Amino acid sequence: QVQLVESGGGLAQAGGSLRLSCAASGRTFSNYYMGWFRQTPGKEREFVALITTSRSITMTADSVKGRFTISRDNAKNTVFLQMNSLKPEDTAAYYCAATRIITERAGDYDYWGQGTQVTVSS
Repeated sequence: QVQLVESGGGLAQAGGSLRLSCAASGRTFSNYYMGWFRQTPGKEREFVALITTSRSITMTADSVKGRFTISRDNAKNTVFLQMNSLKPEDTAAYYCAATRIITERAGDYDYWGQGTQVTVSS
């Protein structure tokens, strides 16, 4: 069992930065690949980034490539999403999630956090 709690969301101006954190509880955090998704009202949850357990592989969506970076600290049971050069279209609720496979499909993730809102003003 893995419980996930996101933090770090808020209001930012276009061009600014935010750093999201996702704290995990449970002893098996290091066994899971971790992902970030985002969702806006009326739309499906969108893949943002994934990182493997050893940090050897990271994936980012084309829409955020070069601006967002995913990282993790297994000793602190935490995964991060550094978001730079924010755009108004990045406005969404951001969720972290845990999976045992390399995937961009939300349905393949086993555990989810409650989400944190990011709002980017122009």
